[in-house]
Formats: sequence, structure tokens, C-alpha cells
Amino acid sequence: MAKPVGIDLGTTLSAISVIEGGKPKIINNAEGSRLTPSVVAFTKDGQRLVGQVAKRQAILNPEHTIYSTKRFVGRRWGEVDQEMKIVSYKVVQGDNNAVRFEMNGKLYAPEEISAMVLRKLVDDASSNLGEKIKDVVITIPAYFNDAQRQATKDAGKIAGLNVLRIINEPTAAALAYGVDRQKNEKILVFDLGGGTFDVSILEVGEGVCEVMATSGDTHLGGDDFDKRIVDWLADEFKKDYGIDLRQDRQALQRLYEAAEKAKCELSSVLETEINLPFITADASGPKHLQMKLTRAKFEQLTANLIQRCLGPVKQAVSDAKLSPPDINEILLVGGSIRIPAVQKLVKDFFNKEPNKTINPDEAVALGAAIQAGIIQGEVKEVVLLDVSPLSLGVETLGGVMTRVIERNTTIPVKRGQIFTTAEDNQSAVDIVVLQGERPMAADNRRLGTFRLEGIRFAPRGIPRIEVTFDIDVNGILNVVAKDTDTQKEQRITISGASTLDKGEVDRMVKDSEVYAEEDKHRKEEIEVRNQADNLAYQVEKTLKELGDKAPADDRSRCEQIIQDIRQAIKENAPADRLKTLMNDLQQAAYSLSSQAYQQATDTGAPPPTAGKDKGEDVIDAEYKEK
Repeated sequence: MAKPVGIDLGTTLSAISVIEGGKPKIINNAEGSRLTPSVVAFTKDGQRLVGQVAKRQAILNPEHTIYSTKRFVGRRWGEVDQEMKIVSYKVVQGDNNAVRFEMNGKLYAPEEISAMVLRKLVDDASSNLGEKIKDVVITIPAYFNDAQRQATKDAGKIAGLNVLRIINEPTAAALAYGVDRQKNEKILVFDLGGGTFDVSILEVGEGVCEVMATSGDTHLGGDDFDKRIVDWLADEFKKDYGIDLRQDRQALQRLYEAAEKAKCELSSVLETEINLPFITADASGPKHLQMKLTRAKFEQLTANLIQRCLGPVKQAVSDAKLSPPDINEILLVGGSIRIPAVQKLVKDFFNKEPNKTINPDEAVALGAAIQAGIIQGEVKEVVLLDVSPLSLGVETLGGVMTRVIERNTTIPVKRGQIFTTAEDNQSAVDIVVLQGERPMAADNRRLGTFRLEGIRFAPRGIPRIEVTFDIDVNGILNVVAKDTDTQKEQRITISGASTLDKGEVDRMVKDSEVYAEEDKHRKEEIEVRNQADNLAYQVEKTLKELGDKAPADDRSRCEQIIQDIRQAIKENAPADRLKTLMNDLQQAAYSLSSQAYQQATDTGAPPPTAGKDKGEDVIDAEYKEK
């Protein structure tokens, strides 16, 4: 039976990990890297690229290269205005206010694109481990709402995976840090990734990992820091040349790649040069961008973003009923924590150095593998207690949100509350399920609506309707409304909020399987092309070595088939055609070798050997053991 794996499905980079010998270990991808870019591209000839190969061609194919998908997952149209400004591909409105990406005339859901990244990770890991992986634990930002959690689970299903658990990223990082400590410690996980920011406070030790409080900002990450550099570069260029590079998708993609590179360099140096030749052109000729960016200027450009990190930190500390000195360790997770100003912010607030013993890029994936090990019983004597990040409730008379489950409640949890009718002889009630912290219903996110009918006629305030909220271990919500008089009940699983109904998910699962077959077929075709090209080269080499000794008919036949093979490769001929030509060439080459051998036997000379020059002397070396 294949082992379950842990997956960190990141905004910019993803990783996959497995338990081996009781310890979590990152699994390399097909390219040999420990991290895989969360990028999917569609080429003009219909190919689908995932990972590093997709990222590499992004500059030349900006409108059909999808990245930062995580910022769109589980969100509705109208919630992604800022996200749309930082991507070079086309984001459109789908049915029921859903967010969709338009590629070559076809619409893709964010969950579908995430599924492609998951499939790439799992396929590479399966090849590496030598067994087909089915069971996975996927991490998500702690501050993801119910719709985003369900959407991530849908992505796993579309990829053909069995999602054992959805786990919060800071909690996973804490598991990687270790719960086997002899004394209890209160740790704060500061997780600033490519697109999201989370803060969680946990108590760990003696095999228990308990989340005390969590907070965050799902609109803050490394992408936002990149955008500040891009805007600065574009504004300066516009001042000099009167051209706005943001209007050119290819130039914009180059700006983002240069901005990300500059941001990374400024973590270790005080100044970097951004050099983009031939960035655009006008009537006077080509234009080049060459500018210097100092760390001080970068910190000035991103000052308010860095300050935004402080709000969720203070909120989490307050919710946990602690003060900064009560925190024993601060764990920094996510690529963006390498920014010196971010590290300084954390150090100044807590007046202590953060713990840097865990790898910020890999800790979350390693923790996910530990969680997978806990579920399968491979990791024992570890108890994980997570929390719900946001309050849940229903809309009541006057448009007020009445909370049923408060934020930072340990999950799984089941809680109920009694409500009644607002009018005389009311025979039905609409239950509006909400998530958020604002007092008025309209200011919170509406997760779903359902109707309980068949209530007996009675004056208002008499019927008793019990509404029960049940959050599972994945943080996904089920709601039941029951009339205590008639015992009639209505229930809802908040899944429609993911913008995908069951039919769409099933269709995407089938599409994913078709894609997998197409990828397999394409890979086989490439392998056959390579084999045919190699065979043509080897036979051609043998013909040169034989020279005049090759029978004229056999030489002519081999040369004709070699020419046919190269033409077939050039025209992307089907694999069957290439296999037929390869078979013909192998038979012709065999006949050629037989004739050459026969001639050599008749004359008493040794037949030429492929790969060895005529007249080459072989010298025996004497080997002495010292």
C-alpha cells in the first residue's frame, strides 16, 4: 500500500513530502528540484506545461501562463479586483459570479489549475517512490474561509486524489518544528508566503500541538511586494519615455520577473541593478530599462505592507490572552520572511531573535507529511488540536449576525442555538449562514442559504427552531436546522461556496483523466521521436565507417529510410509511423551489417566496429595495488 504524502500547495512554490524511517522527507520533482513552481501554461500547439517548464516560457507566453492561482481559489467575482491587477493572463466572470481564467477560448476554474499542480507533484513523487500515490494531506492558509477550504478539497478531488485532511499551514510548520519537547512551549508561527499571510499561536510539548489563536490576511504576500517594485519601475520609465509598460503584457511579465529577482537579491545585498534591454520600442527605436534599486528604497516602497503584518500579530496575541514576553519561540515560515525589514519588525515587536532552525520553504510540507503519518498511524503519540479561524453564525431579525461558533474555537466542534419566527403564522424560515467578525450580516461573507418549511402556524416567538453548526477536522461546515415541534429538518454542507457544483467537479475529474492520458501519449511520442533520431544517427555513423565496403543497394535503402525518419520527425508524424520506419531501418541495418561481415570474412580482415577508429592502438595497462 502506497504511503500518504503531505503537500504544501503554495501561491508561488509547492512541495511534497513523505514519512520515511519515522522522519518527514521532501521528495524531489522530475527536474531534480525540491520545490515546484505553482505555474501552469498552455502553448499554441495545445500542450499543457506545469512547474518549472511553464515558468521558464512565461515571458514569451504571458497571456497563457497561469500563476498565483491560490489567490483566486474559492473566491467570487468582485472579491479579486486587486488580484486581477497583478497577473498577465485573462481573468473573466463565469456563471454565478464565479472566477474563471480564459485560455485559448476555454474557461478554467482556479481549482482546475490547482489540480494540475497537485497532479504534477503526485506523479513526480510516485515515480520517485516507485508506487502510485492516492492519499494526501494538503495545507492551506489558516485564515482561509470555508469556501476556500472546500475549493482546495475540490482541487484534490479533480486531481484524482483522496484528501485525508486539510491542515492549516502554521500548524503544519509547528509540527515540523516538533511536538516531542519535554516542556510545553508557546510558539508563534509567522507565515508570510507568496500570496497569503498567517499568524498562529500554538502550545506544543509532550506530544500535544494545540492551536490557541490564529489570524491573518489572505490578500498579503510576496506578490504584493513585487507589485510595488513593478509600479515604481513602470512609473519611472513612463516619466522618462512617456510609455506605460503595464499596458504591454509581455513587458509586464518581464517587469514582474525582474522585480522578484531584485527583491530576493536585496535580502542579502544593499543595492541591485535592474537591467531589461529591449523592454519596448517606439518610432525612435528600441527602449531599454536600466535602474538601480537600494534596500532603503525598497523598504520605503513597501513600508505600509510591512506594517500590515503587525495587525494580525497583535490580534493573535490578544485572542490567545497573552503578551509578547509570553511567547517562547517565533518561527518564521514562507519565502517572504527573508525580507530584512520583516525580520526586524518581528524582532522589535517581541524583543527577541526569531528561531531560524526550520527551513522556511519546506517546513509546511514536512509538517503535512507528519499529519499524514498521524492519520495513518505511522506517527504515534501526537495529538493535534486546531481551531476555526473565523466566527460562524446566522442572520437574524434586523440584518444582525448572531454568532453560533466564535473564532479560535477548537475543531472538530458541534454547537447549536435555538431561534424562533419573526412573524405570526410563519410557515417557513430562511437560514442565512455567515462567516466573519462584523456585527452586521451584510458586512460578513455569506456562505450559503437554505429554507426550513412546514412550520406549524403559531404566533411569532412560539416555534422553536434549533440551528446546529458542525465543523469537521478539515474546518468544513455542515449546518442543520430542525423544528423541535414537527421534527422536520433541513441540512446544508457549505460546498456551493467553492463556486463549483458536484457536476462541475465530476466533469473536471474526467477532464483531468483525459489530460493525464494526453500527457502520457505525448511523452511516449517524444520518446519514440528520440529513439528514431538516435537510431538514424547510429546507422548513419555505421555507413560512414563502412565506406565503400557497404553494398550499394543496402546503403541506398538505409540513406532513404534515414531521410524519411528525419522528415517524419520534422513534421511531428504519429508515433506509429515512426515505429514502422524504425523497424524498416533496423532490418536494413541488419542486412547491411550481415553483408559487411560476410565481405570481411571472405577477405580475412576484421569487420569495422561502430565507435572505434581504424588503426587505433589498444595499450594494456598494468595495475598495481598500493
